[in-house]
Amino acid sequence: MLEIKEAAKKVGMNENTIRYYTDQGLVPSVKRDANHHRLFDQASLNWLIGDHRMRAAGMSIRELRYYVKLCLKGNSTVSERAQIIDQLRIKVDQQLKAAQQRAHFLSVKSQIYHDLLNHHRTKDVLNPGTWKNN
Repeated sequence: MLEIKEAAKKVGMNENTIRYYTDQGLVPSVKRDANHHRLFDQASLNWLIGDHRMRAAGMSIRELRYYVKLCLKGNSTVSERAQIIDQLRIKVDQQLKAAQQRAHFLSVKSQIYHDLLNHHRTKDVLNPGTWKNN
């Protein structure tokens, strides 16, 4: 059994995050010693890693709490868990598409700025202060 400091080091997470996750019921296998200090076994470390990955993928704490409850119910919830993951994947794909559009916009804008600099042009078409109303 590991104390929180050792568990944090082992899974590469912040101790405060681990406390929060355990307080939210996201680590159902966590134990407590006589002084109420958290104790982590391998199952608890697995929950922490899984929780951390789901949060990194964009799952909210509320959604993750529900997902953990489903996991605890076992194989009878596989279909519902698959739906949750599929919905999260759609959300992440939409966010990725939006990020790619922003990156493209900035690439185009950057190229125009570099063209202005390289060709010593004086008309700054990217400055909203120089735009004319059409």
